[in-house]
Amino acid sequence: MKTETGCPYHQPGAAPAVPLNPPGAWPPGPQPGITGWDLLRQMSRDMLGTLRRWQRDHGDLVHLRIWPEHQVVVTDPALARELLVHHHHALIRWERGIAVFSELHGHSVLIAEGEPWRMKRHALQPNFAPRPSAALVPAIADRTARALSAWRDGPWPVEQALTALTMEVIAGMAFSGDIAADAPAAAQALHNLSVAANSEFFWPFNLPRWLPSQRAKRRELAVLDGLIARHIDARMQAPRSAWPDDLLARLLVLHDADPAAWPLSAVRDECMTTFLAGHETAAATLTWWAWCMAANPAAQQRARDEVGAQLAGRAPTAQDIAALPYLTATLQETMRLYPAAPVLLSRRSTAPITLGGWQLPARTIFTVPVQLMQHDERWFPEPQAFRPERFANDAQQAPRGAFMPFGTGPRICLGQHLVMAEMTVVAAMVLQRFALAPQPGMAAPQPVMNVTLRPRLPLCLQLSGLT
Repeated sequence: MKTETGCPYHQPGAAPAVPLNPPGAWPPGPQPGITGWDLLRQMSRDMLGTLRRWQRDHGDLVHLRIWPEHQVVVTDPALARELLVHHHHALIRWERGIAVFSELHGHSVLIAEGEPWRMKRHALQPNFAPRPSAALVPAIADRTARALSAWRDGPWPVEQALTALTMEVIAGMAFSGDIAADAPAAAQALHNLSVAANSEFFWPFNLPRWLPSQRAKRRELAVLDGLIARHIDARMQAPRSAWPDDLLARLLVLHDADPAAWPLSAVRDECMTTFLAGHETAAATLTWWAWCMAANPAAQQRARDEVGAQLAGRAPTAQDIAALPYLTATLQETMRLYPAAPVLLSRRSTAPITLGGWQLPARTIFTVPVQLMQHDERWFPEPQAFRPERFANDAQQAPRGAFMPFGTGPRICLGQHLVMAEMTVVAAMVLQRFALAPQPGMAAPQPVMNVTLRPRLPLCLQLSGLT
């Protein structure tokens, strides 16, 4: 049975019942000192490494006392899923994280809570369902072919090229536009804002934008705001009969029907979130996939052979995607090793929650580090090895919740079907045209978390064209 994320691993049943600890007791955790702020400093320096060390020392539920908050880190798959699925009604996203993201995303579906979130999710969901996502495959293949025609033998900036390509794909889906000229500036702006956001998560509040120290941030925000505004303005100046059938057109129809519920600011916010979230997961994953292919030539050749046998040199169609199981497994294994969002946005409980035998009060903050579960040898033997075969039907079973690169529960990634279709098409077409290899003397890229997981240095690989 497959999970929400398409992972074939499944073991039925919930977390085993355990005796309840008394109210007011907390799971074990590191000594906080007087304020616990040193724990915060440790996380700000190396979030994943610090959480991994605490998991090793204290277990799968770790309590952090960081004044004035209580935080619980969850690294047990069954408990993580229980939290995000069965207790979702008692959770909101962590206010500090939302304050950071809202500077760019406004009040989009990524930010909203309660009834506004349900309304936005209901309106947007049809655009990202499996059938509409499949209908976009020809356009994805066309844009990919055009982009790959510019790739050349020798050292090639693969990360930069894949980021530009995924931006163009999502812009085509959202705005029916060509943003090739805007992609470099947009990618740089987003990178700089992501680096800043990763630090701001650990600040108590947002600094006012008018401060001189925020000048660079204002400039980067203006780049992205200007890109979205230009597409909206151009569409509104065109006669409605000339509007293409894309996300922007559907949002503007909602605006015309109910301007109070869908003001133009809401249209802007959803366009921004779709553009940013819609390309970033694919760009980060494809970047790491390219490295995994380069570092594992046998897996690369097996995937290429499968692509060749199925496609015989033609562009992929939506029907081909299901016929490329090994290629899909290489993408899934990449997402296991290098999840785009290695730590899900923290939640705060609005009511008491019982989890793993602990009676946890309202206002507890919960953090789910997906990468730690996906790198846990209890669920994935040889967790640091690239083994796409894990995702074959006869793979060793792992608990449901151990693999959730798109999250889980009602907040599961809205665009997961589109992202998987896009990544499969791009990966297949890259393998049709090029062999990928590390550059001579190249070390494995060092992952760094700046909202999403990217290589510390821009990834460049050695390309060899295939005739």
